[in-house]
Amino acid sequence: MGGFVIHALPVLRGILALVPLPGSGGDYAGDMEHLRDWRPSMVMSLTSRAEMVEAGAGEMGHSVVALGARWVHVPVVRSGVPDAAGQATWRKSAPLALSALRGGGRVLVHCGNGTGRSGMAALRLMTEAGEPGAAALARLRHLRPQTALTDTQARWALQGGDHAA
Repeated sequence: MGGFVIHALPVLRGILALVPLPGSGGDYAGDMEHLRDWRPSMVMSLTSRAEMVEAGAGEMGHSVVALGARWVHVPVVRSGVPDAAGQATWRKSAPLALSALRGGGRVLVHCGNGTGRSGMAALRLMTEAGEPGAAALARLRHLRPQTALTDTQARWALQGGDHAA
């Protein structure tokens, strides 16, 4: 599988990155060590609690905070979009992620494989940062060709922020 790879791209003055769920390759401790060395300002988890536990990442929140980063959990089912509670968490968290990126920080998003839900969240952050949707999606797919969004995920990502509605 090639190990735990951080796929990073510049957004605003910071770095936005996508990864699979730490531990999904069987080495949670090693993956968290890799994240520690990368020094994220914020980690956004888009997996369910059950997915985290299954991958040996049940302590993800505590592990991220121990790295000195902010942890945000927006559980999303595979191929889905945030539910009402997830939308509320997103509305509170996205401005913090954008602020970190504006300040030169590093924001990392993950889902199970680091392609679907994390691609959706990364695309949403890129558009909320002011990047045109088509250009952001092309840049994201250049970095991570496996990025595959459902039509519903693409619509959610490209709406550019519930607060704008």
